[in-house]
Amino acid sequence: MATSESDFLGDSLAFTSDLLESYGKLDISKRTYVLGVLVPSLGFFTLTILTAVLLELPLFVRLPIPGLGALVFVAAALYPKVYLSQRKVAIEKQLHLVMTHMTVLSTTNIDRMEVFRTLAAEEEYGILADEIAHVVHLVDTWNQSLDDACRRRAKEVASPALSDFFDRLGYTLGAGQELSDFLLSEQSAMIQNYSTVYEGALGNLEVMKDLYMSMILSMTFALVFATVLPILTGNDPTATVSAVIVLFMFVQVGFFLAIRAIAPYDPVWYHPEEEDAPTDLRLLASFVLGATLTVALVVITAGGLFNFTPVGLGDLLFFLDEVPLPLYLAVPVTPLVIPGVVYRIEEQMITARDGEFPNFIRALGATESAKQSTTSAVLETLREKDFGPLSPDVDRLYRRLNMRIGPVESWRLFSVDTRSYLIQKFSEMYVIGRQMGGDPKQLGELISRNMSTVNQLRQQRQQAAVTLIGLLYGITTSSAFAFFIGLEVVNVLADLTEEFSVSGSGRFDFGQLIYAGVYDIPLIEFLLLTIILFNGVLSSLMIRTIDGGNKMNAYIHFVMLVWLGCLTAVGTRMLVSTILAV
Repeated sequence: MATSESDFLGDSLAFTSDLLESYGKLDISKRTYVLGVLVPSLGFFTLTILTAVLLELPLFVRLPIPGLGALVFVAAALYPKVYLSQRKVAIEKQLHLVMTHMTVLSTTNIDRMEVFRTLAAEEEYGILADEIAHVVHLVDTWNQSLDDACRRRAKEVASPALSDFFDRLGYTLGAGQELSDFLLSEQSAMIQNYSTVYEGALGNLEVMKDLYMSMILSMTFALVFATVLPILTGNDPTATVSAVIVLFMFVQVGFFLAIRAIAPYDPVWYHPEEEDAPTDLRLLASFVLGATLTVALVVITAGGLFNFTPVGLGDLLFFLDEVPLPLYLAVPVTPLVIPGVVYRIEEQMITARDGEFPNFIRALGATESAKQSTTSAVLETLREKDFGPLSPDVDRLYRRLNMRIGPVESWRLFSVDTRSYLIQKFSEMYVIGRQMGGDPKQLGELISRNMSTVNQLRQQRQQAAVTLIGLLYGITTSSAFAFFIGLEVVNVLADLTEEFSVSGSGRFDFGQLIYAGVYDIPLIEFLLLTIILFNGVLSSLMIRTIDGGNKMNAYIHFVMLVWLGCLTAVGTRMLVSTILAV
């Protein structure tokens, strides 16, 4: 017992020490952060405590208020450590690309310092480029050797993986080994480390999914409790339901942000800034069509509901005697499925091209090396090989090179055509490596091996996304079922109370036992539908965050989740009213 207490005390002291140390590594001074962020958050926490004490609301409604203040204060206190953690994640999520790029450059005929300067100028690498720029600054400004600069910078970086790499690189270069030899020998270790980090992130997502399910089920119970309890207590149900709904939204937003922070950084799409891809017009047209139809349905639905327009949703759904309220939410958002489907089809094509690119680049490099010929001459025969969805792009690459368009520009347009982030990065590495005198066979095998590893990890990520989809759809169904069971029970009890009040003998007032008069059933139903809409938005974004796809694809799941929740609401109310009416 004493040992466990001492271990806990030691861990607490170590955590506190690391936290205080992180305050000194912020971009602003420690004094500015404490006075500008920490003190105001403490004041907000105090204000929420006073609000909870002074408000005359049920205890379970007041308790979350100081909880929010405590959350803000704890977040402000822990932010410096979180900031360093974010820098660590930002470094490690692109470390494999930077090391592959560095390896490609090191095998060419340029100086090793030029390798570091080239990578430091790559703005896309973000914090990693800044860290490499620090090494360049130590060499160019302070006249240190490259090995000393690497060892010095290794003590300052937030990522243990990059720190270890800089440290080993510094000692290896100091011992006289060539940069290219060291980096080529590091490839297997780099790929293994990247796979470990990637799979670890997917494992953390599995834990988050379990926590999310537990929290949402708890919040569902709380919302049903807030809906049903006022019929016995006489409290305002609108206030209690609204308070729990706000807490429900906070929980979902918190989990979404946590999942976004944990999910591995591995974008699928390449978004060129200078030029539109051939498919951009079709994608834009699908979005405009879906958005226009949605706006039109919203206008028709709202106008008919409030008698602003001669045509309403009831006229569109003429086959229904009475349009249930949930359909006023589900029908208007339905056209958004159009851009979702179009973007989904394009993303599947990008994924298929990614699967074929390792074979293509390996064959291209090996053939160029064997024939000692140009890329254009090799592609003349290689384009006849079947590379699946990548074949049309390979053919266009050959045509551009054959028309004497520069290699860099031709490969850039090739990347634009494929719309693939990985193909853009690796094809750029290949063409630059070839221009600087690198061995095409070595470049092709290096790029092919690394991209194949990423493709295998993406398959695991897709499996995690599939399990999340099943979980979110199940939670949506069960939550909507629970919400509207509670609402319909209250509605039936309200009708019974009214019947007893009309036919009662006067010896017993049924309204003293059940407070049905405090309910505004249509308003509460509207609030519950708001939760279904919000759940559809957050759940669809969670799915897109985990699978790494384009956010436009979220429209598919958004529409399906909203329809699932609304149909469950309609079915539940019909089922409960039928059972209780028997």
